[in-house]
Amino acid sequence: MKNKYFGYLIIGIALLIGFIVFSFNQALTKIISTSCSHGPTCPMWGTINLQTNISIGIIIFIILVGLAFIIFAKDETVIKKIVKPQIKNKKVEKSNYQDIIKELDSDEKNIFEKVIESNGTIFQSELTEKTNLNKVKITRILDRLEGKGLIERKRRGMTNVIVLKS
Repeated sequence: MKNKYFGYLIIGIALLIGFIVFSFNQALTKIISTSCSHGPTCPMWGTINLQTNISIGIIIFIILVGLAFIIFAKDETVIKKIVKPQIKNKKVEKSNYQDIIKELDSDEKNIFEKVIESNGTIFQSELTEKTNLNKVKITRILDRLEGKGLIERKRRGMTNVIVLKS
């Protein structure tokens, strides 16, 4: 979702909250006016004013946050992807493996190097044996590498073959 649209969504939610608070205060005012025999000196009237002021303050804050998203919006998404854009946009070739490896964390680097050492294809079960990492950790690391566009997994029987993308 783009920042601008997210800002409009936040402002819409703030307006919805404002409508709910207004409706709630209308109903509460009717209830207090019929049930409170003390008149305007009744402590319940003060409670309504306090709740209304706090609600208005929260609504104004939410609207300001929404406006900040709209005003300072760029072409970025609100929720950043885990994928590093500089890796995703690079073409994966043997000549730039060293540049790609610099941008990976240690586990990703270890797995990626094992795939490179095996001429670009390796069974996932072999990776488990060579790295001494458990299957779950290997799978999660491979998910990240696949998300970054560096490798591709192909199902082969009971295991996967990991292939470097080129």
